[in-house]
Amino acid sequence: MPQLPAPAYPAEVRARLEADAKEVIARYPDSRSALLPLLHLVQSEEGYVSRTGMAFCAEQLGLTTAEVTAVATFYTMYRRGPSGDYQVGVCTNTLCAVMGGDAIFDRLKEHLGVGNAETTEDGKVTLEHIECNAACDFAPVVMVNWEFFDNQTPESATRLVDDLIAGRTVEPTRGAPLCSYKETSRILAGFPDERPGAVEASGGAGPASLVGLRLAKGEEPHPKVVSPRGEQPRGEQPHDPSPSEHLGSHDAPQQTSALDPDHPAGPDAKEGE
Repeated sequence: MPQLPAPAYPAEVRARLEADAKEVIARYPDSRSALLPLLHLVQSEEGYVSRTGMAFCAEQLGLTTAEVTAVATFYTMYRRGPSGDYQVGVCTNTLCAVMGGDAIFDRLKEHLGVGNAETTEDGKVTLEHIECNAACDFAPVVMVNWEFFDNQTPESATRLVDDLIAGRTVEPTRGAPLCSYKETSRILAGFPDERPGAVEASGGAGPASLVGLRLAKGEEPHPKVVSPRGEQPRGEQPHDPSPSEHLGSHDAPQQTSALDPDHPAGPDAKEGE
């Protein structure tokens, strides 16, 4: 059904956002390129991208609201409705799922009494399942406002959300100290994180992600690798493989019922028999 025009921001809020938007737009030779950070900017005001926020972005960039809406609804980092102070995302992609991500998500739904993309009654926590966060070496991973909490279990994740609701200090496994979702959105809009020590604490990749780099630099001994086919590893005597040893697909064909006279295959059944 047709909707009434989105209400405008209050004059004070609009003046502040216009000043910030002008600073963001000035970073780009083409103003349209500023749309993504502007959406983060309006999200930092209300905690989600409202119709008012999209109308504001369209006006600032000379776009239609349809053009802005197409972008705001494409990216999952932009919320379409009111949400909690803390976005708790549980990775349920393949590796995290099999390592316990599904169990974590089910436990948190039951513990918080909410479903996917729903917010607790106190407005503190919004729970959602999220796609791969490129942290598979720390699976299963939970993210809070896009900060990593690695190697989680249903028990540790439950303690995590309880601490968030109670207002206790929570430290990510790696990355910057945790802040509210609105504050996170403002940082993503390109404004500096002015909290003392926050930038220095952001750090880099975790140790599990850097193993390959350390090996390449010779900082750790190389692991044993399989010798090329036909060559015998130094110090080992030749032997015939036992039936239990696994041969790769590049080795000689294995005996099958068609090739093994001791286990012949019966005649193929014809269709209809």
